[in-house]
Amino acid sequence: MAEFSLETIDIIDPDLYVQRGYPHEEWKVLRREAPVFYYERPGVASFWAVTRHADIIMVSRQPELFRSGQYLFVTVEQPGAPPDDMVFLRQLLNMNPPEHGAYRAVVNRRFTPRAVQKLAIQVDQVTAEVIQGIVAGTECDFVTEVAAKLPLAVIAEMFGIPRSDWQLMFRLSNAMIAPSDPEFAGTESIQQTLERTRREFFEYFSQLVADRRKAPRDDVASALANGTVNGDALPPFELLSYFALLIIAGNETTRNAISGGLYALINHPEQMALLKENPTLMVKPAVEEILRWTSPVIQFSRVATADTELHGRSISAGDIVAMFYPSANRDEEVFENPGRFDIRREPNPHLAFGIGEHYCLGANLARLELQAMFRQLAERIDTVELAGPIQRMRSNFVGGIKHMPIRYRIDPRRS
Repeated sequence: MAEFSLETIDIIDPDLYVQRGYPHEEWKVLRREAPVFYYERPGVASFWAVTRHADIIMVSRQPELFRSGQYLFVTVEQPGAPPDDMVFLRQLLNMNPPEHGAYRAVVNRRFTPRAVQKLAIQVDQVTAEVIQGIVAGTECDFVTEVAAKLPLAVIAEMFGIPRSDWQLMFRLSNAMIAPSDPEFAGTESIQQTLERTRREFFEYFSQLVADRRKAPRDDVASALANGTVNGDALPPFELLSYFALLIIAGNETTRNAISGGLYALINHPEQMALLKENPTLMVKPAVEEILRWTSPVIQFSRVATADTELHGRSISAGDIVAMFYPSANRDEEVFENPGRFDIRREPNPHLAFGIGEHYCLGANLARLELQAMFRQLAERIDTVELAGPIQRMRSNFVGGIKHMPIRYRIDPRRS
């Protein structure tokens, strides 16, 4: 096991996430020795790294003291918070009460447990179609051929986006959350990638808004296009940003939870056997453990609005505070044997969806999709193993596997 010191720990370099995955050993050291740690490194805007479960809850539940802004996460490519007049996207993630609640209410009813449950049959059907697509083979890239297809199809249909444009949504989503990944950015700079992606998103959604205002449907696109905040239509910039947020969040994080979940099951064959024996475990305990274990969102940042204290450390007004959710989900003070993947784990108070007013809008939908995918895989799969090395996304914001070759055998007679 590598040795780390507080002076040398690196939890930000995206290349390390590509090479080794999440820095769980480093976070473990921070939880034990400096749960609120002032992180100062060359080329990185200094910030407070918050790694314990209780402290992240405390920060998340005080939006008046720790405010969201354009600076959503800390990264080596962004050595300082941008000025307020340089807003890249203006959506729920960088809004605060009471504005945040007013904007969230525009589509909130379409993501409630009751509303999402109405999609259960459709999600099951899409899942079956996706799995059927690999039945004839014995090897595939699980990410691109399975994991990416389910959440993308579901959110695209909720928006009424035609199937011919789904691949465009997939490409733009990847570029937006991982603009430093060479596979998504090519030879462009990060800023060029983000600006091009935003332009393409906005051009596409501007046409969709015009269509839904002319001929509304019963879909999320129509709810946004014709929605109001405090009696007024959503301003164009906020409206188009809202579209981008829901499309990106609606497919990226769930895709990564599906990929990471199967990766965990492959590496814990006793848990795969347990799930195959009882696929109904996916109804609750298994899906929650997959979410805890994968924790697709790595971090979100806040800015302190006043001098305060957190876990005995003095934080000054204007300081950046970064919350590391995968670390909180391995907190020894909350989870027994946190380094053990156990699909029967209960209780499981993970923070994979955040907490407070920024709790994930699509949490109910993500759970439904994960339940459908792993239940059907458990029912139909005979064997599965890695067929080559995985490739991780170059990002310290959203953690994911880009490519995961698997070798498998699925019984086509099982439904």
